[in-house]
Amino acid sequence: MWIHTRMVIGELIALPAWRALSVPERELLFCAAVLHDAGKPATTRVEGGWITSRGHSGKGARMSRRILWEMGFAPELREDIAALVRYHQLPYYAANRPDRQRLVIETSQSARTDHLAILVEADVRGRICPDLAQLLANIAIFGELCRGEQCWGLPRAFPSDDDRFAFFRTAVYEGDPVLTMTLLSGLPAAGKDVWLSRHFDGPMVDSRERALEHLSAGRSFAWNGTNIGRDQRGQAVDLAAFHRAWVRIVWVEAPRTELWKQNRLRDQPVPELVMNALLDCWETPDLCEAHEVVKVW
Repeated sequence: MWIHTRMVIGELIALPAWRALSVPERELLFCAAVLHDAGKPATTRVEGGWITSRGHSGKGARMSRRILWEMGFAPELREDIAALVRYHQLPYYAANRPDRQRLVIETSQSARTDHLAILVEADVRGRICPDLAQLLANIAIFGELCRGEQCWGLPRAFPSDDDRFAFFRTAVYEGDPVLTMTLLSGLPAAGKDVWLSRHFDGPMVDSRERALEHLSAGRSFAWNGTNIGRDQRGQAVDLAAFHRAWVRIVWVEAPRTELWKQNRLRDQPVPELVMNALLDCWETPDLCEAHEVVKVW
């Protein structure tokens, strides 16, 4: 993996498209190239006589997020890098997928698709393979798909937040929302309770059963919890969508040193083993998940 990564970096800095970027953009893509296969060691296995690293992009994105957070990277830059790592395989196969329209639009909500194409071209050129021409052709097709969906280098725009929410969910309500669910997301001791005390005046819950009471009654409320992963949040969002709720996700985070300090000061500190397990699952929310995403960092 390290040999391949070094080859990718060499190819990246030789690409005219990379050299034409601004310095911050070049630095962003350089970091993404370093980290793009970080998830491979943890996911590589032999199945049916073949070596596979299925799931390494998602794993690598989570690892990248934690590494860069611990290094003190600016949150916006960290998330841009993690998004490129998460989606770096998409241009290889998007053209052959029946859901390609949705895939490229989803990708554009958190990753710059033009940056992604540059990273993936370096990834392709940084290897010895018999299908180089086909892979490069796939990247070009990916670019045309993005242009066709008006998401080349920018997020695909929607007429409204409600239209975007409906596009990314398999089943949503019809008609205007009747209540708002504010879903808190963040590591323990990040400051979720403080945010609620300052910005929310209404009922708060911490369980599915309590949330159902308010959803069934049509009352707006806040759901406080770690909700650290996309799948975990998705269950709560699906429940809210079924009850015609406007969904606001509030992501709260703190710098590494501040987080550990605040955790130690709690009446019941979260054990370090649990904190590390949560950090390994950390996925920040994006606009594919809710009507509105508020980031507090």
